Amino acid sequence: MGISLLFLLTGEVQSGKTRWLCQVVDDLARSGVPCAGVLAPGVWHGTEEPGRFEKRGIDNVLLPGGERVPFARRNDLAQAAGSFDPESQSARARLAWHIADEALARVNAHFEGLARAGDTPDETGAPDAPWSPSLLVVDELGRLELMEGGGLTAALALLERGPSPCFPHALAVVRPWLADTAEGLLSETWGEAVRIAAGEEARRRLFAAFGLASAIDNEYH
Repeated sequence: MGISLLFLLTGEVQSGKTRWLCQVVDDLARSGVPCAGVLAPGVWHGTEEPGRFEKRGIDNVLLPGGERVPFARRNDLAQAAGSFDPESQSARARLAWHIADEALARVNAHFEGLARAGDTPDETGAPDAPWSPSLLVVDELGRLELMEGGGLTAALALLERGPSPCFPHALAVVRPWLADTAEGLLSETWGEAVRIAAGEEARRRLFAAFGLASAIDNEYH
């Protein structure tokens, strides 16, 4: 597979990063490359204006199994529902989204499990075993992880370990203003990070990292 790579997927808010990544994860899986980690699709609801939607929450989809965890809710909606915890990590960091500490614990436990699976590989050779060469996906590293020492700490710890036979390549979603911080933190174990934006060129580079040719996805032209 050649040199191990850390991809940093960057882009502005609601620029389609996760939507693009979900499609790429599905296509890699169909090509025989499992992905492990987490995706963070938005929870969208229609408004009174026809054809207009608003983002009210964020789920976490745990890979490779696909378990869906309600992860974050817009602060005003959490307050109206009585679920806002002023002592939560997200509240203390004054994020725009309320993230229940229980949700963070569940996703961190998932990454801890991935780390253990990588340390004790199954020797059955099953193609869907978690130790099979996989793309490690973290959607996303934000201010909690990169500036507050909290959030998805187990995901960041797994990334900080660098490449392994289980995870020769990794992809982390970061906002542009945090990309330098993420790269500085992870460059010691991964070397120079490859910054990508959602699109065909990034797709080709991901597939090429695993020795695959990428089929063109017209949705992103």
